Amino acid sequence: MKMLSIEQELKGNAYPGRGIIIGKSADGTKAACAYFIMGRSTNSRNRIFVEDGEGIRTQAFDPAKLSDPSLIIYAPVRVLGNKTIVTNGDQTDTIYEGMDKQMTFEQSLRSREFEPDGPNYTPRISGIMHLEGGGYNYAMSILKSNNGDPSGCNRYTFAYENPAAGEGHFIHTYMHDGDPLPSFEGEPKLVDVADDIDAYTKLLWESLNEENKVSLFVRYIDIASGAYETRIVNKNQ
Repeated sequence: MKMLSIEQELKGNAYPGRGIIIGKSADGTKAACAYFIMGRSTNSRNRIFVEDGEGIRTQAFDPAKLSDPSLIIYAPVRVLGNKTIVTNGDQTDTIYEGMDKQMTFEQSLRSREFEPDGPNYTPRISGIMHLEGGGYNYAMSILKSNNGDPSGCNRYTFAYENPAAGEGHFIHTYMHDGDPLPSFEGEPKLVDVADDIDAYTKLLWESLNEENKVSLFVRYIDIASGAYETRIVNKNQ
């Protein structure tokens, strides 16, 4: 698979929706992840990321403008021991609770499907990072309607063992803008990951469409020690 430029992938797509990037820093010492949200409606754009324990949650920037919290207020990131969970919805909690009961990432998601927001039927995208004994692996999942037909749910899981330095995978909810919005297709895209968290955060944020971007979360975890650094950027300040 050819490595793509994450900068060009984002700059060339005005509306990828919500996106997850997971990989390893170019120097091979950090497990890296990023999650961004975008919005077209006032309700979707009225959000910020805030830290919540070791994870984050979404919050209304202006509570008076919050019309429907059901699909926009959730915890995108939670930490369970040596596992970091990143998703685009409240399935973060489903994965956390399932894995806490010794279920696998894939098993935990069996009780969920795409979002009930027809005609888009937005895919649920999820990622899990696992660090143990100086080793690191990760997996990604997408739950989507059967080519826009909500009577079927197609489930895909992609697992990456011993990922290479400087490489990551990028999955997002929509192929591009549209009406209805077309769901992501294919396997996660192979993209580049930088060494420096601040430089990578800046690159991602500046590459997202200015009108539609809402918030960005980036975390680098030291593979040897488990210590992490987090960056959050919100368009609404």
